[in-house]
Amino acid sequence: MSSLSILNLDAVRAAPVSRSPYTYFLGNGVLNRDAVAEIRQDFPAIAKPGYLTVDEVALKGRFKALIDELESDEFSRLLGEKFGIDLVSCPRLTTIMKKSQLKYGAIHTDGPSKVMTLLVYMNDEWDAPAAGRLRVLYDGKNYEPFAVEVPPTMGTMFAFLRADNSWHGHEPFEGERRVVQVAWIKDASELERKKKRNGMAQFLKGIFGR
Repeated sequence: MSSLSILNLDAVRAAPVSRSPYTYFLGNGVLNRDAVAEIRQDFPAIAKPGYLTVDEVALKGRFKALIDELESDEFSRLLGEKFGIDLVSCPRLTTIMKKSQLKYGAIHTDGPSKVMTLLVYMNDEWDAPAAGRLRVLYDGKNYEPFAVEVPPTMGTMFAFLRADNSWHGHEPFEGERRVVQVAWIKDASELERKKKRNGMAQFLKGIFGR
């Protein structure tokens, strides 16, 4: 029996895996309904734009419990089975964003030190017709055509295996865009070495390939 109470693992399991143009899945309703109100309430009061690591943010309540579940071996095992790879042995780097700037969303593949990226969105609604909606793309230059577009609404989960062609990005958006990102990294020693050698901004840039 699962020990996870905030993530709806049935919804994660049910999300179909796509293999073109690279390996990914898009799931909906991945947060249990009875936890959503408290997750919304406990979302960190972040003033800075961009992604911050969990060490830089005050976590509390049900939101902290969600982060613990996302970083758990149990969840990594489920995702690994879904994608057919070992994720339990990979160290995890979790970052949180509340505010987006217009310079974000440039098309990229993520850095080669990553194995997989997962995003959980937490916006109650999304009125922008295109801006801020992540797209699975076919090349590093064009936002269109796209294979799928991800609505950044509460309980939407998107995950993909990093590859040389794992192009993704979104058209510029400025404003509140709540999202948690978990990255599974190839090598723990590399992770620690980069943390010690680089400033956090440069470190994250190397991981996420932006």
